[in-house]
Amino acid sequence: MSKTVVAVLRGGPSSEYDVSLKSGSTVLRHLEQSPLNEKYQPVDVLISRDGQWHRDGYERPPARALAGADVIFNALHGQFGEDGGVQKILDDISLPYTGSQAFASAVGMNKLLTKKIFQQAGIKTPYYIVIRHNDDVREKYDQIFHSFLLPFIVKPARAGSSVGVTIVKKYIDFFSALEAAFAHSDTALVEEYIRGQEATCGVIDTFRNQTRYALPPVEIVPPTTSQFFDYRAKYGGGNEAAQERCPGNFSPAQKQEIERAAIAAHEALGARHYSRTDFLVNPQRGIYALEINTLPGLTDASLLPKSLDAIGASLGDFFDHVINLARNEK
Repeated sequence: MSKTVVAVLRGGPSSEYDVSLKSGSTVLRHLEQSPLNEKYQPVDVLISRDGQWHRDGYERPPARALAGADVIFNALHGQFGEDGGVQKILDDISLPYTGSQAFASAVGMNKLLTKKIFQQAGIKTPYYIVIRHNDDVREKYDQIFHSFLLPFIVKPARAGSSVGVTIVKKYIDFFSALEAAFAHSDTALVEEYIRGQEATCGVIDTFRNQTRYALPPVEIVPPTTSQFFDYRAKYGGGNEAAQERCPGNFSPAQKQEIERAAIAAHEALGARHYSRTDFLVNPQRGIYALEINTLPGLTDASLLPKSLDAIGASLGDFFDHVINLARNEK
């Protein structure tokens, strides 16, 4: 019986290049191990920071880099890999791939569009104001001053792994925070700061006899060196790493609502195969959805693997399941 050739995409021209390398390496490692190595032949396809595709150490156009593949495992993150860019290329080549399709990916990567869809679907999300690069910043500052109490959040509309996100504690710091956000996107969001527990919840399609299976929510406790679950807290080590508790310290009602909202977000955006939605849990105000990740990280430090481990599912089983979902939708 011939093996299924799985091309694993990793790297990519985004600020999450290094994270994607690790996610892709995790996928490759599991596909090479028994028993998955009996059914899969993994192929490493690296996309460089400047967007060039490589296979076997040689630069190749996408169609040649993917030649002979039966299915693509998309382990990219951020721009191009998670915003619909690579999905359009794969659709043109007519190869099945894991993860959401182009439209849902593009929406999920855009925090503004995501928040609008959350609102339409009745999913609570923090109050926000949009600022575009060509707006009158002084005029927007006046609007911010009259609309937000300190502290508040400034974040790029299109970026992942919390890059370019700032908690503004003094109004005068608004301008530098906006500059940091614009370094990653031409549109920024100013968002109310809601105090509470940080949480995240993964969703998997057609898993364990459920059309949408919500994984147990993870409670995220940022380290004292970080004000929130930023890039350093996500991927740093030692004292810089966040505590990630699964199952999290949530009441049964909170857990149920987080899982319900994660499934609602997955369905509202039209996400496919799997996703992970981030939340803030405030005891008085309730549960607020922040954003959805249509290609959440799969590194050893990532959150989705922790949720899988909590329910006794291995990463290998998860990869096998997702690959089968992609192949069956060809």
